[in-house]
Amino acid sequence: MIQAASDGATDLDAAIVKGAEAIGGHVAAARAAIGQVIYGQDQVVDRALLTVLCGGHALLVGVPGLAKTKLVEALGTVLGLDARRVQFTPDLMPSDILGSEVLEEDDHGRRSFRFVSGPIFAQLLMADEINRASPRTQSALLQAMQEYHVTVAGHRYDLPRPFHVLATQNPLEQEGTYPLPEAQLDRFLMQIDVGYPDRDAERRILLATTGAEEAKPRAAMSADDLLSAQRLVRRLPVGESVVEAILDLVRSARPETAEKGFADKIAWGPGPRASQSLMLAVRARALLDGRFAPSIDDVAALADPVLKHRMALTFSARADGDTLDGLIGKLVERLG
Repeated sequence: MIQAASDGATDLDAAIVKGAEAIGGHVAAARAAIGQVIYGQDQVVDRALLTVLCGGHALLVGVPGLAKTKLVEALGTVLGLDARRVQFTPDLMPSDILGSEVLEEDDHGRRSFRFVSGPIFAQLLMADEINRASPRTQSALLQAMQEYHVTVAGHRYDLPRPFHVLATQNPLEQEGTYPLPEAQLDRFLMQIDVGYPDRDAERRILLATTGAEEAKPRAAMSADDLLSAQRLVRRLPVGESVVEAILDLVRSARPETAEKGFADKIAWGPGPRASQSLMLAVRARALLDGRFAPSIDDVAALADPVLKHRMALTFSARADGDTLDGLIGKLVERLG
């Protein structure tokens, strides 16, 4: 019996290795294809790919003009997904996203309602400038992002798989923006901050985008390849030390369980969904780097994008000049 169990484990390990090698080639090709049209944002591209490999949703935060929208468009093409875009505006309504029922009359005079699906029925939904719409409209995505179906007029409609929401957001200090509800923020696996490119990257952007021809992304994967990769991510083994590091980090970011000196700085902290997101993200990072298991270094590298939108500082901490990035960095240092 012991020998049989051992053989079964060996077969499983061999299957994971074989699958990781095959998927790794697809992912590397996708990363290279995106890099041909998005310059100077390697970390942003990697984190966006990680999010999709995990089967999750991402929030891209940055000022206008940093290729956030172009990145999402490139992801849709490179990953072979049916992608649609919604431009969020103050007058956008939930039905503009989900769809609505229309009354129709047939040739015999009989009337009935027919559901007309909205743009959310796609494999990749780009929610452009999501924080320019009211919280009422933003909440239209809540059920879809967590349960992968929507309910309209009491009827359930399943969304296609895979299904991902990649939302872009302007900094909140800009005019005409609404903060996202905490419940919706928690449904984003990662917040990806998009900064300005360095001088060399910006020079490349100038030369590549103002000529007669501009590079176009090409498909490197299919939706089926992506689904296979997402299943593989969940099968990658995770060592006990990595599990403990995730638990230590997330629990140390909650005011109820944080150590002295940190608890009074945290207004509210991440819930269990943060632990789940971090567990998936470190596995996907290992796969993206060609490794078969994550390490504590992966936890440290992904702590900031996974946690920062799931917690808030107290007023006194902000008054003292503390930032979420700095606080998370100190918590990561305590992982040893």
